[in-house]
This record gives sequence, structure tokens and C-alpha cells, in this order.
Amino acid sequence: MFNQLTDSIDFQGHALTLRSERQRLIASNIANADTPGYQAREMDFAKALREATGAAQGLVLPASAAARPGHIALGMGAAGETGLLYATPSQTNLDRNTVDMDRERASFADNAVKVEAALRFINGHVSTLLAAIKGQ
Repeated sequence: MFNQLTDSIDFQGHALTLRSERQRLIASNIANADTPGYQAREMDFAKALREATGAAQGLVLPASAAARPGHIALGMGAAGETGLLYATPSQTNLDRNTVDMDRERASFADNAVKVEAALRFINGHVSTLLAAIKGQ
């Protein structure tokens, strides 16, 4: 019974942690937009969430959580980060920088909305549990 009460909060907690990591990656890409040779990074959110929640054993994630096209999978990052991707350049640059500011801004805004949604879900779920505990 207790697992049923906490499973959805745990899932959203994992999603929130991964969303914050994705926001950090996007911010890093934006900060390095003028760095020659910088390769923009991204994560396969759906895969990371499946691994974090143990969902590889059967939980089906919505299609909106899937990785975006235009990214190449990366086995292991230089800092030991798994699941990171390198962005495919949308246009060639003389300095070999693959940061596309339009894509990064859109990704940042989209991810921020999803972080807010996860926070609202957790807050609503906790409020519901508190109301049930108080008997209201």
C-alpha cells in the first residue's frame, strides 16, 4: 500500500532530478555558444528516466519524453557521464562549434515548463496526501 502512495512521487522526483540536469546541460551549451570547437551536449531523457526508475522492465513512457532527432548517442562522456549525446550541427561553422542558439533557447524554455509541471504534480500529490491524513 505504501509503495502505491510513493511510486508516483518517486517517479516525478527522478524526472525532476533529470530535468534539472538537462537544464544544466542546456545552460552550459548556451554559455559556450562562442567557444571555438565546443560540441553541444544533450541527454536521452527517456532512456535516463527508464534507467533511474527501473522502468526498463516494462513501464512505457510517453512519446514526449523521447530523445529528439538530430542527436547522436554517446556511450560514455569524458567526465564519466552516461547517456549524453552530441548535437548534430544544423549548419556548418568555421569554428566547429555545434551550439544552435535557437534550438538551445527552445529546449531551455520547453524543459523549464516541464520542470514546473513536475513540481506542480508533486505539490498537488503531497497536498492530496496531507488532506487525506488530516481527514479533510
